[in-house]
Amino acid sequence: MKPQVTVLLPTYNWSSVLRHAIASVLAQTFTDFELLVIGDGCTDDSEQVVAEAADPRVRWIGLPQNSGHQSVPNNEGLRQARGDFIAHHGHDDLWLPHHLAVMAGALESARADLAHSLCMMIPAQGAAGWVLIPQQELGSYAPPLCIMHRRTLTERIGGWRDYRELRGTPPDVELWRRAAASGAPFTFVPRLTGIKFPASVRRNVYRERPHDEQQAWAARIQSDPALEIHLLAEALTSRSNLMESWAYRELSRGFVRQSIRRALRRVRVGRESIEVIRRYKGL
Repeated sequence: MKPQVTVLLPTYNWSSVLRHAIASVLAQTFTDFELLVIGDGCTDDSEQVVAEAADPRVRWIGLPQNSGHQSVPNNEGLRQARGDFIAHHGHDDLWLPHHLAVMAGALESARADLAHSLCMMIPAQGAAGWVLIPQQELGSYAPPLCIMHRRTLTERIGGWRDYRELRGTPPDVELWRRAAASGAPFTFVPRLTGIKFPASVRRNVYRERPHDEQQAWAARIQSDPALEIHLLAEALTSRSNLMESWAYRELSRGFVRQSIRRALRRVRVGRESIEVIRRYKGL
């Protein structure tokens, strides 16, 4: 019997954080899912980490070589997905336990093709997190972590495109905007459902492969059933932590500037800046 939801989790050589990402999927209150972990030419023990989950809903898909971006593994995941709904996860990110339940419920009740929710963005160096509020009129929705869509949507409009072909627009942003331009109905879920740790502001994370942030947040999620409420309350008490005025691409650029300061202040979003960010992350 096929699952209702397929979770796509692309990964590359960072098994220490992958464990926490998988655990945040398995801790969902909604259980009718399959989890496809797609290794993008991994050479570490990521496949073993997936096997250690010991859950029949979790499946490893190993690509023979690294593609350099999540577009390729995501497209392979879309090709092999069996669920009617597609949820995207990041190997260094975490979901709150209600994510799949509220997102699938929203797609069904609103009869929408795509649902997007609130995301907490965690900067580097212990700074306070930012709640990313989507602005649909500006083409700003959410990172893939906080988006769910019908499988028929990407079957109709096509999947992820290579960033080298997009002249600076991030592939996820381009996909959501392409979906909106096709006339697909969207629905906004006013819930905080994901915690994102942007690798683009963490120097050499793919060389050092730390996992302390994810481990600490995973423990916090497990120990505080009301964490969503507490995080939103904290954000409301400090409007600087509510990023309702920035589109996603602008937010990403802001994080980059905060972390690498003068080195990237003048770098415009484009293929060149993406390559700079890849080098900054240690890729």
